[in-house]
Amino acid sequence: MTELRVEPYELPAATLGPENPLPCFRSVEVDRKVGGHMDLPAKERKTFGLGTGSRVLPYRMQDGFGIVRRPRRLKSVVLENEILRATFLTGLGGRMASLVYKPAERELLCRNPVFQPASLAHRGAWISGGIEWNTCLPGHYYMTCAPVYTARVRSPEGYPVLRIYEWDRVKCFPWQIDFHLPPGSPHLYARMRIVNVHEREMLMYWWTNMAVDEIPGGRVLVPADEAITFRVGGRFGIERFQQRKPDLTYPTNNRNTNEFFAMIPRKHRPWIVAADSQGEGFFQTSTRRLGGRKMFCWGQGQGGRHWQNVLSPGRPYVEIQAGLGRTQSHLVPMPARAEWTWLEAYGYFRADASKVHSRDWGKAWKAAASVIDEQLPLRALGRLDRAFAPASRTAPDAILTRGSGWGALERRRLSASKRRDPIPAELLFDPSDMGPEQEPWLALLEGGSFPSADKDKDPMQGMVQPEWSKLLEKSLKAGRSRHWLAWLHAGNMRMEAFDVVGARDAWLRSAELAPSSWAYHNLAVLERREDNAEDACACMLKAWEAGPRFAKLAIECAETFAFFKQYRRLYDFCRGLPAGIRREERIRIYSAMAALKLRKYAEVEKLFKQTFKTIHEGETVLTELWFSLHQYKVADKEKIPMNHALRERVEKEFPPPPGIDFRLAVD
Repeated sequence: MTELRVEPYELPAATLGPENPLPCFRSVEVDRKVGGHMDLPAKERKTFGLGTGSRVLPYRMQDGFGIVRRPRRLKSVVLENEILRATFLTGLGGRMASLVYKPAERELLCRNPVFQPASLAHRGAWISGGIEWNTCLPGHYYMTCAPVYTARVRSPEGYPVLRIYEWDRVKCFPWQIDFHLPPGSPHLYARMRIVNVHEREMLMYWWTNMAVDEIPGGRVLVPADEAITFRVGGRFGIERFQQRKPDLTYPTNNRNTNEFFAMIPRKHRPWIVAADSQGEGFFQTSTRRLGGRKMFCWGQGQGGRHWQNVLSPGRPYVEIQAGLGRTQSHLVPMPARAEWTWLEAYGYFRADASKVHSRDWGKAWKAAASVIDEQLPLRALGRLDRAFAPASRTAPDAILTRGSGWGALERRRLSASKRRDPIPAELLFDPSDMGPEQEPWLALLEGGSFPSADKDKDPMQGMVQPEWSKLLEKSLKAGRSRHWLAWLHAGNMRMEAFDVVGARDAWLRSAELAPSSWAYHNLAVLERREDNAEDACACMLKAWEAGPRFAKLAIECAETFAFFKQYRRLYDFCRGLPAGIRREERIRIYSAMAALKLRKYAEVEKLFKQTFKTIHEGETVLTELWFSLHQYKVADKEKIPMNHALRERVEKEFPPPPGIDFRLAVD
């Protein structure tokens, strides 16, 4: 018997905090440059990094989370049969927090013991553990710490199916996952569905990210003899598994943070396994569309261990992943009006330990492959995919939890434009889900004017979709929305469309109508991108003076001064802030950077006594400050020059304390 129910999920949890109202504009590079020699086919070399430039808008950054954890109840949905019990966190992107194999009461995933965000996702806040589903662009998805829709669907056989779905605001498309756990099934199935609702091709991304426990003797297996590897601090390249010494398919053999993308031949079915020293663990397989597989580990260095402890205290993990592309730097062209589906399966794995841990890599992965083929033949998976298809197009009989109102707003826009609604009808985005965030855009759509507001208040959620930009530009041209807020949003839309001249003009008009921190902040971002140091710093000071004044704005002001090495200005700015803002972690870091340059060493030393929460993946600002502080002090004391030899000496004599070490590579 299969059961689907809503119940609380209790654990120590930090606060997520408010969203940041300052916009985070897209990268000036649409395509990312990827270094390293690649022995890939010409087609894959050509598309490496294509369309992977960073984007956040219209979403806002979630960088206000805390580090104090208190007992808290999160909302979860449980899907359970006689063999498996899966728990999903509906307010956190639908993440599967736990998958228990009931006959042995064995947790198959890394079940994070806490809710502790860190700055690793597109929007900042991200948590580790369980399984998450990432789409749109490379990285942890925008909804990873946000509510999504969950619904109950009845399968043709009568058992309940859990549906998770939402509307993506960056590329504007719906995505859907239907979870099937038939009575008596030893496997949980996830039928994915992406719909390109546009009359144009869209570069698509999808990677399923599964966290499993990192344990001594644990091994990751894939059906490939070669992998594209990337070691942090290094470059991409191709290596044969058999030739790697030590054997890095054992995550605990990796000194540094490391990842590999398996080059699975087309003739092999795609799968990935994490097996412990006894040959037991977790496996994932899929139909062929989801052909990529990856392993990621934090490594055994001090920085990697620190990251593990920040994200999942006392529960180190390894990520095994499955994606559409060969690597996460490969997006896949999705034709106009196309619909893509595939089926994934997750379950308990058990094999002869001597075989899957063979020193002969080929024998090891083939032993794992034979177990998976016996448990779940590829043809059987294909039959299940076809059998589950009708449920994917069935409307739910109950909405369990609600997501955002943006899908409903898009449906309203399509209706107003008298265009065919290409969003599948069974994805219910109800008009009642729209709220204050959608109201100003609904007013623009139905009344032709965008409402104004007090410039000292939050400027409201933005939009960057071209269709909404046209509506706002039309309203401005007709004179129906000529106020500071409309021009502010028009500038944001123009900036995202790479119309820099138009963005500058709009923000200047906004500032003329009502001088505000919002407009001057955006002008400062523009000046910084054009490397105009004095103008960028001046605009940031104008933003602070115009108001409203708040911590996130102060941090961006300080960051701009630091970027242009304006250390005296930075120091004075930080010293003049209100006490509450001076205590902000980033302000303390920037203040310490300035204090170091001014030889105020005691102020720098105070920084290292706190716990840090805002460090980004790959960021080494704290260890750089630590080593620079000791370089300065030794150079002053011994009256010797600051040079590379002194830096090497300092790194040996003054190792950083673990609490400030976020380095991903140590050699």
